[in-house]
Amino acid sequence: MSTTTEPVIVIVPGLRDHVADHWQTLLGDRLAEAGRTVLTVPPLTEDALSREARVAALDKVVSEAEGPVVLVAHSAGVITTVHWARGSTAQVRGALLVTPPDFDTPLPEGYPTPETLGEHGWTPVPRSPLPFPSVVAASSNDPLGTAERVAALARDWGGTLVELGEVGHLNPASGYGPWPRAEELLRQVEAG
Repeated sequence: MSTTTEPVIVIVPGLRDHVADHWQTLLGDRLAEAGRTVLTVPPLTEDALSREARVAALDKVVSEAEGPVVLVAHSAGVITTVHWARGSTAQVRGALLVTPPDFDTPLPEGYPTPETLGEHGWTPVPRSPLPFPSVVAASSNDPLGTAERVAALARDWGGTLVELGEVGHLNPASGYGPWPRAEELLRQVEAG
């Protein structure tokens, strides 16, 4: 059980869901080994592209947490989080929002088109301030969202922008498994 000084960590994966060698998975494992309570939004077995289903899955996990939570979201998990935040009254201490994609512009081949994302409820992406503090970590060479567009999202959400440099989409394809800076940024989020 979590105490008020140690909120439950909720991992919110992107559309590719749980990946064993992803920094989010590795972070969750390290935190759990250190005695933290870590919950992960599970992969969807149906409606995998449905924004509504992903928001419901996040809401279910948060509702199972005892006490306040800190959200750790990556990629489309960030967009899930901001959609979820519009209707949630959960006690959220803060969120680490890493490399949000720009769903308003075409993504690289192999990703859903803007039209498909719109049909599944992802757009428009909410731009109003989040009801909790956030750190938005941005890559200067993310193929899924330019640094300028991500900076605008961070500003609109009321988040603190952290520029990471050239880290791609900060996923295994970009060379990240382990990402030690995640723990530093998570401490920043938890400190408020």
